[in-house]
Amino acid sequence: MNTVILQRADVSDCNAVLQMQKESFAALLARYRDDAINPANETAAQVMRRLMQPETYYYFITVNGERTGAIRIVDAKNGSRKRISPLFILPQYRNRGYAQAAIREAERIHGAENWELTTIMQEPGNCHLYEKMGYRRTGVPQILNERMTLVHYEKDDPA
Repeated sequence: MNTVILQRADVSDCNAVLQMQKESFAALLARYRDDAINPANETAAQVMRRLMQPETYYYFITVNGERTGAIRIVDAKNGSRKRISPLFILPQYRNRGYAQAAIREAERIHGAENWELTTIMQEPGNCHLYEKMGYRRTGVPQILNERMTLVHYEKDDPA
């Protein structure tokens, strides 16, 4: 497999992150109609606000110098849980192991323990990815609408 590298994004990358995010989440938006929370509906101002947060680390997921997706890590560096929100791979690069490699690299950079994330229960590929990476489902599922339920995951021990 090609080497996956996380390349830190900054405020000058706002439009690139937003465009990739819109492309990556468009199909989920159409399927679940989660207008209020879907990253495909976000504005540049929302992405910029997160890029400027001191606890936020956006990374482009690159393979052979090409941006294949992105991952946002929220890490306050105070012992609290680190959060993946969101992680996305552009449609043409999916099912190549890039998301898995990006999670491994994020855990290498930010520490392998004390993580959390939320994903869509109706997307078995997402759930399988996180479970394969050592995350376990926790808490009560959150029903957003008749099509979509969010489930929460945590990881305490390195997988």
